[in-house]
Amino acid sequence: MKTAIAMVIVALGLGACNSISVKEKTLEPGSKIYAARGGYTMRRSIKDELERHGHIVLVGKAVLRESYDTDGNEVTSERDKIPGDTRYYVSVRERREKFRPIWCSLNGFWWWNFSVSIADQQTGEELMTWRGRGCADSSMRLLRKTLDKMEKTNGDGKH
Repeated sequence: MKTAIAMVIVALGLGACNSISVKEKTLEPGSKIYAARGGYTMRRSIKDELERHGHIVLVGKAVLRESYDTDGNEVTSERDKIPGDTRYYVSVRERREKFRPIWCSLNGFWWWNFSVSIADQQTGEELMTWRGRGCADSSMRLLRKTLDKMEKTNGDGKH
């Protein structure tokens, strides 16, 4: 009995920790969504999942800006220009993923630690905030469920 209780406590301690705030039925189907370039695995996975949900994911156009430092050396920096007709902005802050073959053996092998936000560019309203950490597959399952809650339906339950 003590062993079973100890196993339950360990299992709960090993589980993912997530805090999500969602405004349901606020994401228009087939919308244009801006997401910054690059990132680790989670950012790429979120872009892929948004596209699977029928959204158009844009990374903007790179704009190079030349300037000079205090010694007169030319410094070139790059920033992205968000297209004007982009409806939503997804921000993903993530740490480098960690390979956890034992901890996440049945759940994607990779451990993620992240913060995600989706905001409506038209209203300025934040529609979803998610601070979490967990194995890759369970995090993606939670993202799919969250996107399903966020997306507006056309009355027949379909997006």
